[in-house]
Amino acid sequence: MRQFWLIPVVFIVLLVPAAVVLAGSGESAFEGVVHSIESRYHVQATRIPFLGLVSLIARGATHDGVSGMHVAEIEHFSDPVDGDELNQMVEEKLGAGWERMIRETSRKGNQQTLIFTHPEGERMSLFIVDKSGSGMDVVQISVDPNHLSESIGRYEHSHARSENGAGASD
Repeated sequence: MRQFWLIPVVFIVLLVPAAVVLAGSGESAFEGVVHSIESRYHVQATRIPFLGLVSLIARGATHDGVSGMHVAEIEHFSDPVDGDELNQMVEEKLGAGWERMIRETSRKGNQQTLIFTHPEGERMSLFIVDKSGSGMDVVQISVDPNHLSESIGRYEHSHARSENGAGASD
């Protein structure tokens, strides 16, 4: 009987931090961009199920090289997209600290690519919006640039080495 008083105490100890996190967690930049696109273009984004688990596995598999993945896919995106409007919408929702690295728009406007970066100490967040044809993908990911550089270096082709003189034969 004496141990039953522990149940409410444990419940409160676990509930209070969860309530604080939920109350303080406003809409993320990722969700803000996705909701803005959904509202403006009257489309519905599909979130990838179990992406939190996939992100955790990716973090372990890449030895902390990749983490914090968020992905939304929009199919049947038929409305034309004004590149300036899309860029402004994304910039507003991402907020301060994000810098646009790439903006590519096709002549007809049916293809749009925006890539933003945000430094996070030794890590970097990437935010990508890519519209191609009738689909649009929105991706946010956190990467360790040093780790990725090392990983990419392992897959350098012998052709690239021979151009640099490292693998050339005399």
